[in-house]
Amino acid sequence: IQQANAAVYETAQRDRTLYGMGTTVVAAVVARRHSGVNVTTAAVDNLQFKAAAHIGDTVLLVGQMTWTGNTSMEVRVDVYVENLGGDKALINQAYLVLVAIDQEENPVPVPGLFTIVPEEKAEWEGGQRRRALRRQRRDEQY
Repeated sequence: IQQANAAVYETAQRDRTLYGMGTTVVAAVVARRHSGVNVTTAAVDNLQFKAAAHIGDTVLLVGQMTWTGNTSMEVRVDVYVENLGGDKALINQAYLVLVAIDQEENPVPVPGLFTIVPEEKAEWEGGQRRRALRRQRRDEQY
């Protein structure tokens, strides 16, 4: 993080827009690669700030596909801070839902997701639970 990006604030945690924008971009790249088409963000399901990044830290964003539906995809984005010594720490985690779209911005089907290792299967199951909760909130107009 450079001084100019920190603006008036001492830590990037206070300026959460910085993470939000980067998180959305990383999620979109992961979803586009998986689907092979353009995508649009449908929801930021969960965004947790665990710690701060400071001026001079390197911020690393890592995206992973966690769940796919018919036209939607869920992507987890982990944000790490790395100090000058190379030590990394998780400071932010977000789950975003993106929808694959055609040139007229209509939803289109996406390829399925194969889970192999137990961690991927656990993420898939978590994605199913988060999807059910999103539907419940939508139905209840929450």
